[in-house]
Amino acid sequence: MLPLELIRKDPERVKRAAQLKGEPAPIDEILQLDEKWRGHLHRAETIKAEQNRLSKEFAQTRDPQLKDRLREMADRAKADLAEAEAVKRQLDDLLLRVPNLFHESVPVGESEADNVVFREWGSRVELGFEARTHFDLGEALGIMDFERAGKVAGSRFAFLIGEGARLERALAQFMLDVHTREHGYIEVLAPVLVNSASMTGTANLPKFGDDAFKVEGQDLWLIPTSEVPLTNLHRDEILDADQLPLKYTAYTPCFRSEAGAAGKDTRGFIRLHQFSKVEMVKVTSAEQSMEEFERLTADAEDILQRLGLHYQVMVMCTGDMGFAQYKKYDLNAWCPGLGRYLEVSSCSVFNDFQAMRANMRYRPARGAPPRFVHTINGSGLALTRTIDAILETYQRRDGTVAVPEVLRPYMGGLEVIGER
Repeated sequence: MLPLELIRKDPERVKRAAQLKGEPAPIDEILQLDEKWRGHLHRAETIKAEQNRLSKEFAQTRDPQLKDRLREMADRAKADLAEAEAVKRQLDDLLLRVPNLFHESVPVGESEADNVVFREWGSRVELGFEARTHFDLGEALGIMDFERAGKVAGSRFAFLIGEGARLERALAQFMLDVHTREHGYIEVLAPVLVNSASMTGTANLPKFGDDAFKVEGQDLWLIPTSEVPLTNLHRDEILDADQLPLKYTAYTPCFRSEAGAAGKDTRGFIRLHQFSKVEMVKVTSAEQSMEEFERLTADAEDILQRLGLHYQVMVMCTGDMGFAQYKKYDLNAWCPGLGRYLEVSSCSVFNDFQAMRANMRYRPARGAPPRFVHTINGSGLALTRTIDAILETYQRRDGTVAVPEVLRPYMGGLEVIGER
């Protein structure tokens, strides 16, 4: 969240950032509550100061009238402190609803139409025949089954079967091996159920509660991404500066209700309630955060390049970058069957926005006061859509699909999916 001091000092800057992000921000209400909260605290402190003075006088005089007055003052101070606590709870709740600021390099815009291609790698594949979609290929090869998944779980679910399931497992192991052995991340097997404090720490709550699945009757949520447990790994901790940057990666299922996606991508292996992802998270200092953000993005790009997938890096505009992000890139892989790019990774830097919510700090030097860390995350990569891009890019005229060379050792040497 944003510091209350910043909102007091420069409310117009915060209002402008929220407006350009297209997010509501109750700044005026926050300032009113802040004034009310400080008023109650000031009155309580004034009364306590007078109490201390009169207590010394009472100790000398034992005046019964002073005793009654001191009792009355204690009640008034207690009432003001209770009011202050109630107002502070309202204030803290509103502060959680204020979006982050954005970096000066972020383009101003209203929607995805205003996002900017920052760079791209490779070129669109020329197949020499009419490209089929991943879901047509997957169903024909018997490696995807949407109909039976609908029977078992409902819409927006899918089975991966046989070589389809093996492909996901191969991709996950390949990505984790590259990230841990070459990019320097520590692999984590993370919980897929987290509490509300963890969801709040990453800014999923209260803003995106409707987009998540909650366990009925318990303070547990299914993770929308392993960003949540990985970022909260150091919640309420003070780290040493020489520990930074911390770099974590995890392969987990992810769960999203897609509450705001009615009618979008209803066909195929694209926008599901359950999907898998390899996630990367960094915890770093303010001085390193933008540089580490670019490095994390490059780590995700490295995976795409090794897979031989053409992609674009989009820098997201203010109106499409998200509530919590300070700056965000989307990596979009070309899918010739769909005839469009699919987002396979989002890489974001949050400055100290998440760290303030999760109370994650570091000590810059021995004896120095602690500062909030900066957090960064990105998909490295989202497996469902990466599978889509692979099937559509490596499809062959006969309906089979070549396996990218880097994955063949993870597929037991298999070179072609569907070849008999």
